[in-house]
Amino acid sequence: MAGEWIVHPPWDRCREAAVRWNVPPLVAQLLFNRGIDLGADPAAFLAPKLTDLLPPEALPGAREAAALLARAVAEGRRIVLYGDYDVDGMTGVAILWRVLQAAGADVGYYVPNRLDEGYGLNTEAVRKLADEGAQVLVSVDCGITAVDVVEAAAEKGVQVIITDHHMPQERLPRAAAIVHPALGQDYPNPHLCGAGVAFKLAWALAQALSASERVSSEFRECLLDALPLAALGTIADVVSLRGENRVIARHGLARLKDTRHAGLAALIESAGLTGQSIGDYEVGFRLAPRLNATGRMGQALLAVEMLTRANAARAREIALYLEEHNRARQAKERQIVKKACEMVEAQGMAADACRGIVLASEGWHVGVIGIVAARLVDRYHRPAVLIAVEGDQGQGSARSVPHFEMHTALARCSEHLVSFGGHAMAAGLKIRAADIDAFAEAFMDQANNTLTGADLQPRLRIDAEVTLGELTIPSVRSIDRLGPFGMDNPKPRLCTDWLDLAYEPRCVGKTGEHLQAVFAQNGSTIRAIAFGQADRAEDLKQHRRCRVAFEPLINEYQGRQSVDLRVLDFRFPE
Repeated sequence: MAGEWIVHPPWDRCREAAVRWNVPPLVAQLLFNRGIDLGADPAAFLAPKLTDLLPPEALPGAREAAALLARAVAEGRRIVLYGDYDVDGMTGVAILWRVLQAAGADVGYYVPNRLDEGYGLNTEAVRKLADEGAQVLVSVDCGITAVDVVEAAAEKGVQVIITDHHMPQERLPRAAAIVHPALGQDYPNPHLCGAGVAFKLAWALAQALSASERVSSEFRECLLDALPLAALGTIADVVSLRGENRVIARHGLARLKDTRHAGLAALIESAGLTGQSIGDYEVGFRLAPRLNATGRMGQALLAVEMLTRANAARAREIALYLEEHNRARQAKERQIVKKACEMVEAQGMAADACRGIVLASEGWHVGVIGIVAARLVDRYHRPAVLIAVEGDQGQGSARSVPHFEMHTALARCSEHLVSFGGHAMAAGLKIRAADIDAFAEAFMDQANNTLTGADLQPRLRIDAEVTLGELTIPSVRSIDRLGPFGMDNPKPRLCTDWLDLAYEPRCVGKTGEHLQAVFAQNGSTIRAIAFGQADRAEDLKQHRRCRVAFEPLINEYQGRQSVDLRVLDFRFPE
């Protein structure tokens, strides 16, 4: 069960807005729920334009960094892009690499091995790159806390440019330039992801190399081809999908289907999506996991090769390899989830008196524990920290819930940590094995003193109550125009009043784990599918009536279209 339903109150000016905006009343309600009132123009939300992007010079540090890179290109200096090993970092590296290649730069890239080197810039790697000829080092999606590493690079004569979006600390690295959306007070989009930062810097560099705000036709095509990469990073990194991020995601997704990028085409083919429209769901659950799997299993360099210099044949070869890594990652994830849930139950961490989860174990795969922490948050509705222990050291991943800022909580427990970094909802840490118990106690104190019992209760936030008669194909297509969906623009969730069961429900799927039913209301009927909820079949058969919380979807089968319900929860008569 999804817990308490919280239904957004109806907007009293909904029908007036629907007429003015030329949208169905339900869509007007959804726009209002997202902060768009009668005084605003919904066109910027429903049909964002590329011209709505903020100028690159507005991004703090972008103009200075672009000037340094343009000079390095002109002087033939060796530039190395140092990226993170997740989708955001990989795509950010690929964006900058393509623009620098188009400029004729001497450019390479480096991505640390997650298992051996951990997150971010590390001194040993930077010194090695310097010895191999790197003269300019550009961090991508990392580096804002790498104070000592930047000092080490300077000692080797390497000029460092930081591009990042993670939480900065009080002391900043003494880099030649720092490009970061949250460092300036006036930038309207502090939620730009690492790939978004890279895209804006690439744009600024193209302007600098074109000696004009209007970039050359070659750079324009290069930037447009990079938009799908920026969209992948933006959606995969779960940043806010409002404003500038929405523009990047919307236009990048639109170009994915027919991309000319060999690496993206191979990735799409491996996911079985060739020729199909690709939206936020396909990126979040089909494409991004394949890229992330390589980083989690310590092979991110291969994915970056696929997104940069690989030709079509090599890209397909790498994509197949990524598929194998994704399956291996899924198998390890299932093993650790099972063990972690057993530990939560055995240690009483699911009780109301325990409002946080800290688990540690030897043998856990460092690359998978972040996903497992997210699974625990979904299941137990409380912040979770998982620590993989090897010898006397531990490496952890943390995921949070609303009303509990993870980065702040870790900062308050920092006396027990070797290092940490991240943001409000996700973070990583390093810890000595001997300090895990003390850290767990301190973290639990933070959780217990911050979260209330009500914060631990699952809630299903619903945009509106509708009748089955309102769920026409045109109205659902209008709802889809609100996409792409994600952080700050969640997929619309609706509910009904009482429905009657039209036919006997069926359990479907390979193991009968899903529930399929047909409901009727005031002469309208509609099919519904409740994934993983076969256990509700007996309740449905017994009561014959229910209310349904759902997401609407358009089902296409043998050339016919219909509106179906993807059931999130049921409510039966008392």
